[in-house]
Amino acid sequence: MNYAIVLRLLSYILLTEGALLLLPAVASLCYGEWFVMGVFLFTAALSALAGALFHRVKAKSQIFYMREGFVTTALCWLLISVVGAVPFVLTGCIPNPVDALFETVSGFTTTGASILPAVADLPKGILFWRSFTHWVGGMGVLVFLLSLLPLTGGSHVNLMKAESPGPQVDKLVPKVQSTAKILYGIYLALTVIEFIFLLFGRMSVFDAMLTAFGVNFNAYFLLLMRRFRRAAASEEVRAYFLIIAVAVGIITCNIYSMYNGLGEALRHAAFQVGSIITTTGFSSCDFDLWPTLSKEILVMLMFVGACAGSTGGGIKVSRLLLLGKSLKKELKQALHPQVVAPVRMDGKLVNHETIRATNVYVAAYLFIFAASFLLISLDGFDMVTNFTAIAATLNNIGPGLNQVGPMMNFSGYSNPAKLVMIFDMLAGRLEIFPMLVLFLPDTWRRF
Repeated sequence: MNYAIVLRLLSYILLTEGALLLLPAVASLCYGEWFVMGVFLFTAALSALAGALFHRVKAKSQIFYMREGFVTTALCWLLISVVGAVPFVLTGCIPNPVDALFETVSGFTTTGASILPAVADLPKGILFWRSFTHWVGGMGVLVFLLSLLPLTGGSHVNLMKAESPGPQVDKLVPKVQSTAKILYGIYLALTVIEFIFLLFGRMSVFDAMLTAFGVNFNAYFLLLMRRFRRAAASEEVRAYFLIIAVAVGIITCNIYSMYNGLGEALRHAAFQVGSIITTTGFSSCDFDLWPTLSKEILVMLMFVGACAGSTGGGIKVSRLLLLGKSLKKELKQALHPQVVAPVRMDGKLVNHETIRATNVYVAAYLFIFAASFLLISLDGFDMVTNFTAIAATLNNIGPGLNQVGPMMNFSGYSNPAKLVMIFDMLAGRLEIFPMLVLFLPDTWRRF
C-alpha cells in the first residue's frame, strides 16, 4: 500500500470540501443566519487545515494502482461524510452524530433517505448544504479531481473504476482526464437546464436550485457527438426504457380507480417509476397506499436501478442483461454440451472476466443485503419495513414502504441499525468492493 499517495489524495479531498463548504456559508449570509454561517466557516477552516496537514506528506512514488484506488475511494467518501456531518451537529439541527452522519451519507450517495421529520423547518444554509451534498455526490468528487491530478501508472482509470458504477468503465475519449471533463460538462449542463425548467414551472429560485441538485452518461455523450445510431443501438438503454414503459403501463392500469382520470394516474405512475428506477428519491404521492401489485413493481425497480456509467444505484440494467444472457448460455450448453454459445452485448463478445465480475458482484450484493436485513431486524420493525429499508439504502433509492414509506422517515431505527444502513448506502454508491476491501488485512500491507 502506498500510504503517502493515499494521504496526498485525501488532502485534495479535504481542501475541496473546505472550498465547497463556503457556498452554504454564502447562502446563510444571504438570509442573515449569522450563527449558521459561522459554523460553516469553522467547518471549512477545519477541513482546509486537515487537508493542508495531509498535504505535507511527500509521496516518493506517484504510481497509483487498483488497491490504492479502492482504499482512496472508500476513505474519501467516509471522510467527506464525517466532515459534512459537522454543520448538522454544531448548529443543533441534528444533535445526534449518528443521525447527522446518516443524513450526510444519504446526501452524498444521493440516496434521499432521511431521519428528519420536518425538513422545511431547517435554516436556509443547512437546507442548501443538505441538497448540495446530493449534487456533489451525484458525479463524485474523485471524478472532478481526475481532470486535475498529475498521476501515473494508470492512476486515473484506477480511481474512475473504483468510483464509477457499472460492470465496466469505458473511456469516452482516449484520455481519462478528458473523459472526466466531458462528464462534468454534461452534468453541469443538465443541472442548469433543470434549474431553468423549474423556474419556468413557477418554483422559487432557492427551491429550484435545491431541486436541481437532486441514463448513462455514455449515452448522453454519444447524443452530443451526434452518434444517434450507436446510442440507440445500446441493448442496455433499450432494455432500460422498455422496463420503464412496461412498469408505467401496469401501474397506471392498477391505480386508475384511485385517481381522477387516466391522465392523473399516468402522471403519478410515470413520476414514481422514473424516481425509483433512477434512484432519485422523490415522491409525488404516498405510493405506500397503492395496491400491492404496484408496490411490488416499485420494489423490484429498486433492485433493477439505473444504467451502468450513471451514478444511480441498484444492480444496474447491464448486469441483469449479462446474468440473463449467461443463464441462456448455460441452458444451451446443458442441452448441447458441444455447442459454443458466447455471450454478446451490443454485438461485442463479453469476456469471461466481465461475466465473472458480474457474478461475484451479485453474490456480494446478496450477502450484504441478507446480513443487513437480519441485523436491523433486531429493532423490532415488521418485515416489509426492514426489507424495503435495506432495499432503499443499499440501492440508494430513498423511501421504502410502511414505517420508512414516502411520508415517513428512518428516525425510528436505533443507532446500530443506522450504522448498518450508512454502510449500505456507501457500499451501494461505490459498487460494494471499495468498502469491502477495507476489511481485508492484505489491503494495508506495504509494498
